[in-house]
Parts: sequence; C-alpha cells; structure tokens
Amino acid sequence: MKRNRILLICLFLSITASIIGSAAYSDKTNHTVFVPQYQGKQPKNIILLIGDGMGLTQISAGLYSNNNHLNLEQFPITGLIKTNAHKRLITDSGAAATSFACGCKTYNGAIGVNKNKKPCLSILEQASQNGLATGLIASSSITHATPASFIAHVPDRADMEGIAPFFLQTKLDLLIGGGLNYFRKRRSDAINLYQQMQDAGYQMGNYTENKLSSYKPAGDRPFAWFSADEEPESVGNGRDYLPLAAELAGPFLKKRSPKGFFLMLEGSQIDWACHKNNGPYAIQEMLDFDAAIGAILKFAVADGETLVIVTADHETGGMAIKQGSEMDSLIIGFSTEQHTATMVPVFAYGPGAEQFSGIYENTEIFFKMQALFGFPTTSTDPKK
Repeated sequence: MKRNRILLICLFLSITASIIGSAAYSDKTNHTVFVPQYQGKQPKNIILLIGDGMGLTQISAGLYSNNNHLNLEQFPITGLIKTNAHKRLITDSGAAATSFACGCKTYNGAIGVNKNKKPCLSILEQASQNGLATGLIASSSITHATPASFIAHVPDRADMEGIAPFFLQTKLDLLIGGGLNYFRKRRSDAINLYQQMQDAGYQMGNYTENKLSSYKPAGDRPFAWFSADEEPESVGNGRDYLPLAAELAGPFLKKRSPKGFFLMLEGSQIDWACHKNNGPYAIQEMLDFDAAIGAILKFAVADGETLVIVTADHETGGMAIKQGSEMDSLIIGFSTEQHTATMVPVFAYGPGAEQFSGIYENTEIFFKMQALFGFPTTSTDPKK
C-alpha cells in the first residue's frame, strides 16, 4: 500500500512537471495540446506585437464577440506594465513606443529620443547592427508614432516627412504599412525615397499596383509594400492585409539572416476606434489584430526559436462592457475619448517567455529583449 502511494505521488509529480514545463495551446478544433515552454533557453528571433490602445476590456470585448475565444488565450505567460511617460501619468504612443524601443521614459510626442530630445539607440537598430534581419508592420502609416519609434529619431511625432528618411538609414528587411506619400508624392523637398529604396535593392510594391496577397517575396532582397497614401482604411472598410503580413513575416525574415530577426507588428486602429468611442470598430480591429497574433504564434510554435511578446502602449477610451451585455451581443461604454493611465497586459510565448511575468515598467520590455538577444545590457539612453 505504501509503495503504491509513493508510485502515485511520483506519477502525479511527473505529470505536473510536464504540464508546468509546457504551454497550453488550443488548436482550431479547440482541443488542448501541450507545447514546450523552452524555459531557460535564449530566443534566436523576437517578435513584438503591439495593440495600440488595447486594454483588458478591448481584449475581453474581442473574446466575447468571437465565440469566447482569442488566440491570446494560447500564451502561457502574462504580466502587467506601467505605461506612464516622463513626468506624465498618461502617455501617448510616441513616448510609450520609445520606452519599448529604447528603454527610456520620455515626453509625449517623442519619437526615438529621450526626455532631452537626444537620439536613443533602439532594439531594432541594435538588431540590425548585430546582423539580424529586421521588420516593421502596421495597420497605420509606417511613419506613425509606434513603428517610427523603432527606427527614427525626431522630437515631434507629427513630422512624418522627417521620419521617412530614417527608413533608409538603418537596414530594414521588411516594411509593410501606409504612408506612401511621405516617401514620394507629398514630400515638400521632392525627394523620391520610394525610388531610393528601389535603387537600394528593395522589392517595392504598393496598393495602387497590387494587393499584398499577390506578392511572394523570396527572401533574396528586402521587401516593402505600402498599403495607403496616408492612413489605411479600417478593417470594416476593407483593409485585409495585417494577418497576411503576419503570416508572411516570419518565414521571410528567417531567410534574410541566419543570425535571427527582430519584428515589430502593430494593430494600430484599436486606438483610433476607442478615440471615437466606437465599440464595434474597436472589436473589429481587436479581432483583426488577434488574427495576426494567431499567424505569428503558428510560426513560433513550428519554429521553436522565436519569442513572441504581445502588449499595448496604453489603454484608450476607458472602455467598459456594460450591464445587459450578452455573449456575442455587447453593450460598450467609454469614460473618455483620450488615453488612460491603467496598466496594460503583456503576453509571452517561446524561449525567454518566463521573463515577462509580473508587474514592471514599460521600459523593461526593451531591457528584457536586449538581454535575451545577448546584446550589451547597458542603457541606450545618452542621458544628456
């Protein structure tokens, strides 16, 4: 009897250990399987996914409007980050994205510069300097605050014409988003950056020529596709490229460098919907972003060397699911048309994911990525 009890205890501990060392992953049939969590291993690739304006209510609304399921449920590690900017409790996207990109708190409106308006080296620039492939994808213009903060250094996020030339100053392997006019037609200096990218070896494309789905970039040269002259349409008005871009990105960037890659992908318009206090719009954008997350996660599970981090720069709108709501039929309310100071969630999967649990400053996203890549873990903020 005693021996049987010991055997049962050992069996229980063995099963428990195997589950703890794994991540729950629900496939399309909703069966739960277990995949390795890679605890203690270093990632070769890091993919940072940012839902602009995405707080817990935006996630919950997407979940309850989608048969009570999101791809986000597949992540084994969760945490919370504090979103405040330098001297401001409520951040904007420029300051928040610069915190992720460079590891420094800065003022609202800043793009890749510290509180003293000095350029700070981004994780994307470090990746490029170390021979990794790099990519930026957004459902906004690619010169918008979040993607811009990873590659540009300007004191004012509104200076999109000043932001665009930075895309030619750092080696970027993949670029997908709006803002075509900032690279050619709209520019006051008449410089054709689009042509310069083509001359530099990029495979170029844009929405006026072909949809993204018609391109099959082989990986032998960098690829850029512009989805709009300025800001892309909402998903409800026909934008459909974000999940496709997510599906394309991993395999493409893996071909671009044997050393690994860094990719930032933003679901930009969750924020815009919440600024408008438009619940259905916010849910559509949340679900589009979650579809992109699903495509990235599928790649990461198969690859085994990719860390996936999902978070938000801030929450927008003070969004709430109100009394009287039912599954798939929500009554949405908002307390503001602006950003809020609430903490936002972090989700992580893959090698190094265990580093992202707990509560911490948004700048820690940068330092954790920097350390996991094995880059020097000193601050990139010049402080002056």
